[in-house]
Amino acid sequence: MFRPAVLVTAALLIGTSACAPQIGRHGFQPVDVTPGEIETGVDTKSTVLARLGSPSATSTFEDNIWYYISQTTERYTWNPSGVAARSVTAISFNEGDDTVAEVRQLGLEDGQQVAMNGRETPTRGRELSAIEQILGTVGRGQLPRTEDDVPGQRRPD
Repeated sequence: MFRPAVLVTAALLIGTSACAPQIGRHGFQPVDVTPGEIETGVDTKSTVLARLGSPSATSTFEDNIWYYISQTTERYTWNPSGVAARSVTAISFNEGDDTVAEVRQLGLEDGQQVAMNGRETPTRGRELSAIEQILGTVGRGQLPRTEDDVPGQRRPD
């Protein structure tokens, strides 16, 4: 025979476990050395590569900036996941001797929201109804009539 206290305790345990977030970590994960421990003027591209590994991304227009990017997301039950933390470390190098010129730490608060444009590019041609789309290919599986007709392509008539 079950006691009500056992049922209430089991229900509370199940209910509170549903409130725990699912945490996901993506991108660069520091193992022994954090990017903040890189010293300007002392470390070079080869020492940074040996200590941190290959960068998540490099600068598009210059080879002298390496980015190490990591992100933590949280998801609660049926809600969509949201970004809880983001860390971007930008390491720039001097061009002459490949030594570290600057180390910048950027967080989630440094990011900017980009407004997406909701407009659509119009397509050429006319819009077909559902019936025209379904019945539009009936009778079009004809063989080519002349040598100029290409099989599988629609004739202009």
